[in-house]
Amino acid sequence: MANHKSALKRHRQSVKRNLRNSMVRTRIKNVVKEVREALEANNTELAATALRKATSVLDKAATKKVIHARTAARRISRLNAAVNKMA
Repeated sequence: MANHKSALKRHRQSVKRNLRNSMVRTRIKNVVKEVREALEANNTELAATALRKATSVLDKAATKKVIHARTAARRISRLNAAVNKMA
């Protein structure tokens, strides 16, 4: 364990951020899964609403730098293409 006051604070901050980032990553996985399940069920309306929610979650994660901006853009693009292909 660290001895300096600043190092102790850095450790506390990193633990908090790690928890928050892991929650965001889990949320990303869940919303992407919702879109894919709607696609498999051939439910166009559900897929479109899930895609809007997934786009929002991915953009927010990229803004907060939890995931890279291009990773978010790539995932949004691929989900969009899949939904458009179904429709």
